[in-house]
Amino acid sequence: MSPESISSPPALAADAAWPLLLAASAMAGAAERDGRARSFSLHGAELRPVSDDRDEAMLEWRPGAGWHSRLAADNPHAHLLELYLPMCSATAARPVTVGHLGQSLDGFIATHSGDSQFVTGGANIVHLHRMRALCDAVVVGAGTVAADDPQLTTRHVAGPHPLRVIFDPGRRLTPTFKIFTDQAAPTLYVCEQSRLAAGETRAGDAVAVGIAEGPGGLAELLTLLRARGCARVFVEGGGVTVSAFLAANLLDRLQIAIAPVLIGNGRPAIRLAPQARLRDCLRPGYKVFRMGGDVLFDCELDSQTNTEQAAGRPQAVTRVI
Repeated sequence: MSPESISSPPALAADAAWPLLLAASAMAGAAERDGRARSFSLHGAELRPVSDDRDEAMLEWRPGAGWHSRLAADNPHAHLLELYLPMCSATAARPVTVGHLGQSLDGFIATHSGDSQFVTGGANIVHLHRMRALCDAVVVGAGTVAADDPQLTTRHVAGPHPLRVIFDPGRRLTPTFKIFTDQAAPTLYVCEQSRLAAGETRAGDAVAVGIAEGPGGLAELLTLLRARGCARVFVEGGGVTVSAFLAANLLDRLQIAIAPVLIGNGRPAIRLAPQARLRDCLRPGYKVFRMGGDVLFDCELDSQTNTEQAAGRPQAVTRVI
């Protein structure tokens, strides 16, 4: 039975959608290895297979594609699944890298002084913690650590802490920030190999790893993370780091949260090499979600959706939090 033909889709309690997503995230690898299309329902904190024609089915695993929601479009949790299932579906065979930035209406992520706490509102902060919980690794650049001294944990939601990755190729940071010393989660410090002394393996309590200099360093970083079992990589900021991943064509998705604030001038969000013609600019496929007072654009960075979206099918804004 197709999802569209279900006459009475399951209802979820107000707090059940997030456990469903956590369970889907944890089970994706096993579902892919199983290789069968199957439907599942949530029992406690676990997904259990159910018959395809059972009304209690909440999710369907589709080999080669991942999770598909069995909830009706008018279910209050359908949009939450629509936003997060692409991350839950990633596996070692089909990894995903997602970038995220929160910016003002005029395109800045912070003031000139670096003050960025907080451009976006509380709902988007919860979203960041959800993304961390669903992903295996969260990557931030040296500028984000210097400006915000972040913890990069999931303290606002239930779920595991990711591997925390500090990307600092020029080794600007000293190991005095809390992320180097709090031992709240495993932490990787990545800089150019030439910046490490012979035999140096630690930066504070973080594991220090060297990569090649130049633009190939980002690809080497992703290869390093994949080798550590990180199928889902979340590049949380800042603007320089996310822009570098985007310019290197290393992002599968890009999320931009736009807050109703005008900074005037400051630290910019995405910056890429300029194009002379609009037709040559990246115009990705997207969905739009409302998060409190902010609006999140969730963009899929592939040529097919880019072409389809350019044809002019606007997306409705849907509330997820």
